[in-house]
Order: sequence, then C-alpha cells, then structure tokens
Amino acid sequence: MTSTVLRPFGPTKLQLSPLGLGCWQFSNGKGLVGKFWPVLQGSIINDIVKTSYEGGINWFDTAEIYGNGQSEQLLARALRETLPADAPVYIATKWWPLFRTASSIGSTINERSRLLEGRTIHLHQVHQPFSLSTVSSEMKEMAKLASAGKIRHVGVSNFSAKQMREADRVLRENGLRLASNQVKYSLLDRRIEQNGILETAKELGCAIIAFSPLEQGILSGKFHYDPSLIKAISGPRKWSPAFQARSMNRSRPLIDLLEQIAVSYDATVTQVALNWLIHAHGETVFAIPGASKIHHAEQNVKAMRFRLTADELSEINEVSRFAVSR
Repeated sequence: MTSTVLRPFGPTKLQLSPLGLGCWQFSNGKGLVGKFWPVLQGSIINDIVKTSYEGGINWFDTAEIYGNGQSEQLLARALRETLPADAPVYIATKWWPLFRTASSIGSTINERSRLLEGRTIHLHQVHQPFSLSTVSSEMKEMAKLASAGKIRHVGVSNFSAKQMREADRVLRENGLRLASNQVKYSLLDRRIEQNGILETAKELGCAIIAFSPLEQGILSGKFHYDPSLIKAISGPRKWSPAFQARSMNRSRPLIDLLEQIAVSYDATVTQVALNWLIHAHGETVFAIPGASKIHHAEQNVKAMRFRLTADELSEINEVSRFAVSR
C-alpha cells in the first residue's frame, strides 16, 4: 500500500485517507438507482478495489440502496479476494429512509452486516433526510446500534445545516458526536458554501464527505475536449444541466486553468480538481470519487500525491466561482 498522509475523520479517532472510494457503481444494475451505471464484471471490481487500496485509499463508501445491497456484497467480496485479511480498511454504508421509520435502522443492520461479510461498519449514515421519523428518532436508533457495538460512528447525508445541528445535539445526549455529512460538492457545485452546511461542519468539527466530486466526470475535461462523448453517455447522466452547451462553455475556462496547473505536477485535470477539494478547507473535506475502470482508480489515488499551493487554491477558487454562477 502506498503511503498516504491520513487525517482525522471529524471528531472520531479514525485516521482516513483524504479520498475514499465511492461504490455506487458496484450496484450490478439492480434496484432503484443501480441502473445509473453499467454492470461491472467481478474481476473489474476486484481490480478497482485493489488498485485503490494499494494506491493509498483506506476506506470505502457504499449504501443499502446501491443495488439493494449488491454494492455492499460485491465490495465485501472484492476486499476478501484481493486484500490481506488484516488489511486496515474502513467501511461506510447508509440506511435508506424513504417511506420508513427510524425503527428500521435497527431491524436492517444485521442485513448490512451480513452483506458486508461481518466486517466492522465504521460509519453508518442516514442516506437522506426524508423519512417517516424525526432526525431525533433516527439518531437515537443509531446511538443504540453504537452502544451495542454494531456500528462505530454515526453520519448523515444530504442534511441541511439545521438538521446537522439537531443530529449532533441528540448524539451528544447519547455520548456521541455527528461524524460527517455526505453532500454533493465539487468545483462546479458549491452550494454547501452558501447554505451553511460547510460552515456548520466546521463549527461542529464534523467531516464533509463530497460525493460527485468530479460532477459526473465533467471535471475530467474529456467532454470539453470531445463533446461527442456526451452523446455517447448511456443512462440519464447525459441529461444533467451541467452537460448542456451553455454550462460547458461557462466551465471551459476552469478546465483550461486546471490543465495549466496540472502540467507543473505531471498530473491530470481530474487530479487537480480532486486535490483542490481535499485541501481548500483544511482537513474538513473528504471526497469519494467512484471508479468504473481501473484507470479511474489509478487517477484517483494519484490525486493524493501532491499538494496545490495557496496561490493555486485561490486562483482555482476564483475561476470556479465564475463557472458555477448563473
């Protein structure tokens, strides 16, 4: 495993790599959201997991809703088949709350554990804030699981600043802290900087986990260089507003700047975009790029092997603001 500078994960004692591997693409084409990605062969999944780990990534983010547990199961199999049994890896998963009450957090945890082959669940997250129960009820159920040793830490996903504070308040009453909020964040989606989520995370000392950190691949620059690739995208991703001509034209100066900076680090546009994300706010922001091909995993890990200067972070920040303005 390549040595990576680990950092504390929010208020926990976990030491994690700044990048984790997002595992939505391991859904095997199943379930409500699984068809967003093509079906990947088991050997490809194994190679992606192994490449990520050997490149310095020590944690993996999955969820119940990803293929109705397929992602959890295929991740666990890949870890078992490709890594040493004592490899220090950390697992984050999520409970799906829609049309459910908080009681199902406890009633589904054994299934999470079974699909993950009994591996420790280091972070269990409420996937989004819409359920038939209150935030308080959900956090109390999570606290019960932590007390029983079924999970280690509690996180949320897509929660507002107000909901984050409520979650942390209830967890404090139970001797815990809110570990993280997983939200959409990238150089082309900076809403958490305006709506109080990032500020609240810093105030509470919890981590931000940025999903879609490359804005569905747009921040790789490949779609700017070859617009015909947009037409070739399968699934609903191609209809994202970010892929429309106006948005692509607005983000082009950012891609050009990232490319210019990348040259001095012998890096790629993708790697510079990820590097900005994990360093622009100290150690608060972690990111979980996915990988559906081995070379994606190789790209991800190389993003942790250099550090942008303060001037470069600032310049990217300014050009990015123009790219996301409407």
